[in-house]
Amino acid sequence: MNITNQNIEELITLCKDNNQKAQFEIYNRYCKAMFNVAYRIVKDEHFAQDVMQEGFLRAFTKINDYKQEVAFGAWLKKIIINYSIDFYKKNNAFQMEDLNKTLFKIEENDTILSENIDLNSLKVKQVLDIISGLKDNYRMVLTLFYIEGYDQEEISEILNISYSNCRTTLSRAKENLRKKLEDI
Repeated sequence: MNITNQNIEELITLCKDNNQKAQFEIYNRYCKAMFNVAYRIVKDEHFAQDVMQEGFLRAFTKINDYKQEVAFGAWLKKIIINYSIDFYKKNNAFQMEDLNKTLFKIEENDTILSENIDLNSLKVKQVLDIISGLKDNYRMVLTLFYIEGYDQEEISEILNISYSNCRTTLSRAKENLRKKLEDI
């Protein structure tokens, strides 16, 4: 059987035996999606490429830790996200104090858009551009929540902040995004 026709479980088994062809096949299957994940966090194509490749190296060195409790893509995505955040913190002097400063109790508002915003006129690219222009901590939580699909508990673990801080930051980020969307 040709390696490109094998399913992911077979490829993972081969990767555990350090089969470079299997690793290359997995890389080819997931590289575009993982690049997009890294790019949304580090905001630079070249750095995202480096982060993605380093993330794959980490994944292949830790492939024996993969226990198939979650889909392989989800396991790999978590590695890429964690490595992207680590890279971003190191290279952009990202201050965790920004995420940990003042906590206020704010009612969680599940609706990000108000009636004042014409949903039909919004384009996905416009929304992504606005998100990428927000403060780093807002951009990070909105990306993890809306784009990557993590819940607040997972985000608080990934960013190493308290659950209430995550809730507050997410709420403020949503409000900030809503205001910017109203201005378009």
